Amino acid sequence: MSEALVSSGTMERIDRARAGESRAREAIVLCGLTGVFVLAFLLSLALGSTHVPIASVVEVLMRSAAADPGSAIVIEIIRLPRSLTAVLAGASLGIAGLQMQTLFRNPLADPFALGISSGASLGVAVVVLGSGMSVATAFGASTGLAGDALLIAAAIAGAVAVLAVVLAVSSRVDNPSTVLILGLMSGYAASAIVTVLVGMTSPERLMQLAQWGFGSFAGVTWRRLSLFAPITVVGLVVAGATTKQLNALLLGDNYARSMGVAVRRARLLTMLGASMLGAVVTAFCGPIAFVGIAVPHLCRGLLGTSNHRVLVPAVVMLGGIVALAAQVVSLLPGTAGVLPLNAVTSIVGAPVVVTILLRNRRGAIAA
Repeated sequence: MSEALVSSGTMERIDRARAGESRAREAIVLCGLTGVFVLAFLLSLALGSTHVPIASVVEVLMRSAAADPGSAIVIEIIRLPRSLTAVLAGASLGIAGLQMQTLFRNPLADPFALGISSGASLGVAVVVLGSGMSVATAFGASTGLAGDALLIAAAIAGAVAVLAVVLAVSSRVDNPSTVLILGLMSGYAASAIVTVLVGMTSPERLMQLAQWGFGSFAGVTWRRLSLFAPITVVGLVVAGATTKQLNALLLGDNYARSMGVAVRRARLLTMLGASMLGAVVTAFCGPIAFVGIAVPHLCRGLLGTSNHRVLVPAVVMLGGIVALAAQVVSLLPGTAGVLPLNAVTSIVGAPVVVTILLRNRRGAIAA
């Protein structure tokens, strides 16, 4: 009996020590991400075709009387809304990917891989090309809030349509890889319809739509940000409020039910929220690949846990960091050239996906 008590006490001390080490690691990682996030945000405001010193950026943000008027114009009118858009878009795609990977228990699930981004693109293309709306007007600064709301509604409708197909089949299929393949096929079908619509339009409109398809944060002005920001912030807040349900779902439906979670409702609401985030980002910034897949896995590796209590804030910050970094690289600082944003995110995300496949051949997320 005494040996059993001693062994039990030793195990408790070991567990407490491990828990303390885990909390210390989480705190260090979150603090580090916060510092990198602030630095990345400042660099996104400083770097571009015209270099602005970091000191001048801080003066403009602090509305100092010593701020250079020229730098203030560049930062406040062009770079600040673009950088805020990058932060919100990166955080939204990261959270949407995290939610889908948890619900489908598939490490390759995200809005792009499951066809949701393609469905959103289809909704936008139907409105823009089918209605005769000018593509430049739709994705430029001259659209009113009503036009922006129409694009958002169309993107969400297209995303939900693809999601409905995926959910309908996933309820009958146990293999997560089959669900992923179904999502990819649905995305290809949606992309094929977009291609048909594009083939029936004029070359000028075709070029403008192609540029939107490359992805960009530059098309969101302050006025558009007044609509984009509240929607994405609400989605991120909801994700932060559902960490307990996501942790329960990660361990299986039966466990979640034993914890009092309404599994069907939680799944539906989470999937709708993830689809809304992915669709809104697609409507304003174009389809952006790999961020939703890569960011959650990078955070799991940094934190060494799948606990959504710490994963959600980490994904928000790292998603913003990745999007800001991709934006800076795509702008080719010091030159007048611009790279497609999707090309930059693919360069970062593709190696992450390959690593995931090599480490986890069965397609299961480690608890």
